[in-house]
Amino acid sequence: MRVSVFGLGYVGCVSAACLAQDGHQVVGVDVDARKVSSIANGLAPFFEPGLEKLLGEARDSGRLSATTNEVEAIDATDAALICVGTPSERTGEIKLDALRGVLTSIGTAIRNRSTPFVVTLRSTVLPHVVEQELIPLLESSAGKRLGEDLHFSYNPEFLREGTAIRDFYEAPMVVIGHNDTWAAEKVAGLYTKVPAPIVYTDIMTACMVKYVCNIFHALKVSFANEVGQLSEALNVDGRRVMEIVCMDKKLNISPMYLKPGFAFGGSCLPKDVRAVVAESRRRGLASPIIQGILPSNKTHLENCINLVLSTGEKSVGLFGLTFKEGTDDLRESPAVELAETLLGKGVRLSIYEPAISHETIHGANLAFIERNIPHIWKLLTPDLLDLLQRDVIVLLKKLNDAERAVLQALGAEKTCVDFANTLSEGELRARTVISGLPHPELALV
Repeated sequence: MRVSVFGLGYVGCVSAACLAQDGHQVVGVDVDARKVSSIANGLAPFFEPGLEKLLGEARDSGRLSATTNEVEAIDATDAALICVGTPSERTGEIKLDALRGVLTSIGTAIRNRSTPFVVTLRSTVLPHVVEQELIPLLESSAGKRLGEDLHFSYNPEFLREGTAIRDFYEAPMVVIGHNDTWAAEKVAGLYTKVPAPIVYTDIMTACMVKYVCNIFHALKVSFANEVGQLSEALNVDGRRVMEIVCMDKKLNISPMYLKPGFAFGGSCLPKDVRAVVAESRRRGLASPIIQGILPSNKTHLENCINLVLSTGEKSVGLFGLTFKEGTDDLRESPAVELAETLLGKGVRLSIYEPAISHETIHGANLAFIERNIPHIWKLLTPDLLDLLQRDVIVLLKKLNDAERAVLQALGAEKTCVDFANTLSEGELRARTVISGLPHPELALV
């Protein structure tokens, strides 16, 4: 494939060298004549293990050249990878000047082109910026709409300095955000030598994935450091603690819990977080991540409650009340706080929770629920069909096949709010609001 790479900084230079190594015809483009000269001579403009060797081989094979002339590069290629930097402004927002300039140049260069051209963005940019500003700028500069010989995709990079070449070839995935299959397949053709799964998605999601990956990495580093700090204060080996924690691939280092949904609760998580926070404060340790967990959970619960209230309906059915499925434990269940708040707002409530009954619940569990919802036994229903009479049904735990079949009877005039991630889009006739998915028709109150 003939591809131009705009921006010969860290990401662009490594990408250009690897693509040329894999047999593609690559033209590097940069406004910095020094970088262009270095690459044209097979020399790395910065240090990265193995990069200079790749650049030299690519130059000798004739598969890599470099220029400061964007029109020349566009004329010689069928696709462009944009790898210019998006550094921070003082406000934390990203600087888009270089990116705007490149898109304008590319658009102008292909204005009179009659053959298809694929513009692929690798720079890190927030979803709304791409959708609302960058794509319109490209279309305006080119005098074309996407699909009219002009195609666009977003292909985030996951390269780390010092291991960038290995990261290119040992990528965990290749993400391609697109709005047409033809362009996506063209971009995928760049990575035929990369033994990684190709993940096709929409452009907005691909943009968000890049940010979330980096934020998650930053979170892990900071969390481990806070654990190390507290461990040291308690005369415990924090490195050994985290080594053992990471051995759990079922819950700790896994997809478990990493899905948008309802707030956490129960008799363990809130209690243990509170204990560690209290001990950190007693010792004068600043642990903002750990100390922020419970406030974050509280804020999320409030957002979930507001989402239900924003439907404007006064008749609600709750599917589930315990803090998670498979237990009758109601202590510190966020579903109980949801029920309390709805009742306090004058909502008529029905609750379907087969895990609890007056005959089986006892002790601290019974005292907790009767203290927080004194009329709980009048609100509970043993029949899921009773919930279908309510205007809004809120799912707080997973559905089994029989329960799923019952909910199929919900009419289109009803609303189902799924905090349990148990429904798929379009599964019910009822208007369905799924946690983590856009729901612009419901404005939070």
